[in-house]
Amino acid sequence: MTDPRIRNIVIVGGGTAGWMAAAAFAKVLGPDYAIRLIESEEIGTVGVGEATVPHLKLFNNLLEIDEIEFIRQVQGTFKLGIQFNDWGRIGDTYIHGFGTIGHDVSLLPFHQFWIKANQLGIAEDIGAYSLNTVAAPLGKFMPSATDVPAGSPLADIAYAYHFDAGRYARYLRGYAERRGVRRTEGKISQTLLRAHDGFVEAVVLESGERIDGELFIDCSGFRGLLIEQALHTGYLDFTHWLPCDRAVAVACEKVGPPTSYTRSTARDAGWQWRIPLQHRTGNGYAYSSSHVSDDEAAATLLAHLDAPAVGEPRPLRFTTGVRKKFWNRNVVALGLSSGFLEPLESTSIYMIQSGIARLLNLFPQRDFSEVVINRYNAQAVFEYERIRDFLILHYHATRRDDTPFWRQCRTMSIPDQLRENIALFRDSGRFFRNAEEMFALVSWVQVMIGQGIIPRGYHPLVDQMPERDLRKFIAGVGQVVASCVDSMPMQQAFIDRYCTAGAA
Repeated sequence: MTDPRIRNIVIVGGGTAGWMAAAAFAKVLGPDYAIRLIESEEIGTVGVGEATVPHLKLFNNLLEIDEIEFIRQVQGTFKLGIQFNDWGRIGDTYIHGFGTIGHDVSLLPFHQFWIKANQLGIAEDIGAYSLNTVAAPLGKFMPSATDVPAGSPLADIAYAYHFDAGRYARYLRGYAERRGVRRTEGKISQTLLRAHDGFVEAVVLESGERIDGELFIDCSGFRGLLIEQALHTGYLDFTHWLPCDRAVAVACEKVGPPTSYTRSTARDAGWQWRIPLQHRTGNGYAYSSSHVSDDEAAATLLAHLDAPAVGEPRPLRFTTGVRKKFWNRNVVALGLSSGFLEPLESTSIYMIQSGIARLLNLFPQRDFSEVVINRYNAQAVFEYERIRDFLILHYHATRRDDTPFWRQCRTMSIPDQLRENIALFRDSGRFFRNAEEMFALVSWVQVMIGQGIIPRGYHPLVDQMPERDLRKFIAGVGQVVASCVDSMPMQQAFIDRYCTAGAA
């Protein structure tokens, strides 16, 4: 019998997406698979995905990467959430913190009790009941503690990373090559398709070398060398809902201890990010070219840096959206070649990780079953659309009307499911969430409340708790969080002790 297994995998493009895929395939598939990665040093990478979400810890754990060594190698810092400034109204600020808010009671989430307490005037801002949102602005950080009572907020601290994406790719390259991945330097000049079914048969380099494969992973960035230029897959444009179509990025010198959060500040025609690393700070301005010129955007970014810029601002152009198929024939697109959702909630690297995990779960045989491919595409589309809706929420749930950009965002039509979920939450603090989607209930709650969507009512079971008990419960949660945060070290002290870049 003919062996039905795929054994020859070709990854087109390096960067974060390519080397994440190479490292994961080398670890999970093992030495029986030939994995080859083609990249060109001349092309370079976008390199703006320097902030992550907690899911990356699972990817690093899969690879059995030592966290402290990882942080040293990538000049990393730790992230407890994202601070949003001026999004609801100018002067507003809130933090979308990772982890939990308070604790649930009788199957009801904590925020249901907070709604009633807030109406009674006996509650603080909802951020006061989350360890992450209290600790982050104070610059504190620690990993989960093992010497505290079960149920303590310190026992389960959710966090992510800020890091230099170029260093991360180089780190994973070393990991992958030690496990047998073969790297080829060069530019692809031609893609050869099989005549009978249109599958990619091989790619040809400018040097003339032909590289054959069975499964091709397109990590070639926005241009989509295989998924679009060769297979003409098509693209679904999300610009109507996510109007930013350009960005300008620049690093600046480090100033002070690292913050324990990514900062997102709304500007007149988009938003500015700030990502602290050990050796520098990453900055950028994502904006709508219909509302501000490139020169004005660059000037705005440079005017709002913490310290002198390192290098010249670098422009980027993009169209938010996704390929009509993430997996087409024998090509799977990962990273920017599969689609782009602006990094407002730091999901870019997560989407690479999710695509890799999905592909390994639905790994094909040589017949490339349409059933398997269709399942992959359906799951990918669902995930992208739910993340898309979460990002749209930030823009649409604003009370700003000071610029044409924000007036457009306030009044634009939004997807039906998002509109219904906003209405349900505004009615009674309830929210419908599919178990498979990325962002948890507490994420939606924090952004909605943070941007002024305050529920009119709450779940009727909340009234089973007498008011005096409600007062005690709310106050107790706040006291526990405050006490735990008091015991946490500063992030800079933690880095200095354990993971300064270049430490032995």
